[in-house]
Amino acid sequence: MSPIWRRGLLAPLAVGLIALAVWAFAGGTAALAALAVGAFAIVLWHLAQLNALTRWAGGALEEPVPEGRGTWAAAYAALYRRVRLRSARQRDLRLALDRFVSGAEALPEGVVVLDAANRVQWANPRAEAHLGVALRQDAGAPIVNIVRQPAFVQYLASGDFSEPVVIESQREAGTTLSIQVVPFGVEEKLLMSRDITRLEAVARLRRDFIANVSHELKTPLTVVTGFLETLADMRLEAKQRQRYLALMTEQAQNMQRLIDDLLTLSSLESEHSVLQENEFAIVPLLLELSSDAKALSSGRHEVTLEIQQPANVVGSRDELASAFGNLVSNAVRYTPEGGRIALEWRATSSGAEFSVSDTGIGIAAEHIPRLTERFYRVDRSRSRATGGTGLGLAIVKHVLIRHQAELIIESAPAQGSRFTVRLPARRIRPVAERSQAESDDPTLTPR
Repeated sequence: MSPIWRRGLLAPLAVGLIALAVWAFAGGTAALAALAVGAFAIVLWHLAQLNALTRWAGGALEEPVPEGRGTWAAAYAALYRRVRLRSARQRDLRLALDRFVSGAEALPEGVVVLDAANRVQWANPRAEAHLGVALRQDAGAPIVNIVRQPAFVQYLASGDFSEPVVIESQREAGTTLSIQVVPFGVEEKLLMSRDITRLEAVARLRRDFIANVSHELKTPLTVVTGFLETLADMRLEAKQRQRYLALMTEQAQNMQRLIDDLLTLSSLESEHSVLQENEFAIVPLLLELSSDAKALSSGRHEVTLEIQQPANVVGSRDELASAFGNLVSNAVRYTPEGGRIALEWRATSSGAEFSVSDTGIGIAAEHIPRLTERFYRVDRSRSRATGGTGLGLAIVKHVLIRHQAELIIESAPAQGSRFTVRLPARRIRPVAERSQAESDDPTLTPR
């Protein structure tokens, strides 16, 4: 027999024994009366316990379980264990929910929970930044009242969520968002927004790059093909033939320069390309640049070179020579005949500077921020006439990035330009200090 039965039968047994004792001493009537009173007391006590249980069950969830007596003690103990188990499970669920909410709030993507009628149920802070959904005032509001772009409204109404929709952010100017709706539960939906501004920019750069390369190659190829057809179909005089061959050679050289610059730029941008550093004297390089500028100018310009504080530079001589050479050749190309081109090297408190100044045609302020973009030209027809590939300043930018240097551009239309390369101090070795170090330690060799 279970303990509950044993405890439950104690009171009726005691009442029965008392009734028997009363019957023995006072007769049957008194025994019946004693039995009735005992039964009524037992029923009354159980009703009181039941009433306490009912009040507890109808009260607040956090109200403690009442203390019971006798058989009710076991029942209350069982209820108490149930309440503790439920509280533990609720605590675990609350912690899990808090972790989920914290994780959703930390996501770089915007997250909005929608009900069956596309009303906002919950949103994380990123959704507010992307879409303008503020949970406190927008809870229960239709999402189309907040995100009003026609493309998004049509996407939501179509019910086809297999692919995301791309829209512009209403809150962050210039930000492109990818939005996708994912149904879950019975009729609820999860709306996720993702910032794809950089991806779109990369895709646009890729499209522009392919279009520009195709355009740059199309013109010389057309010229070469035309002349080849002419040479194949017509009998030309030797002088005219030589002229055509010279023009074809010039166009082929233009294509070769473009391909060489593309390969150089690709190598500079490659993550596998390791900078080959060594220490070299800057003066011989500056003299080479000055000589190349004079050769390219062919006497049409006044070219000067000023060297202040000769130094050694730690870096890739070939890459820096390419970057400096591009600046020099641009100055020659875009300076009219009779103009002046000045090359200058000087040490500064923060490193050293190499600058190329000219009295050329100059550049308008709105073009300066974009000059280092691939194939960006202020005037396409003029640039092509000078023989440029449109990649020179892009190469300069990437070389300087690899050397932790920067390019400063100062220019104004009809007033000339000044391009300055600033090299950091850690890449500059003053010649005087180097010579003293070598005299103190004859085993010292350049790195």
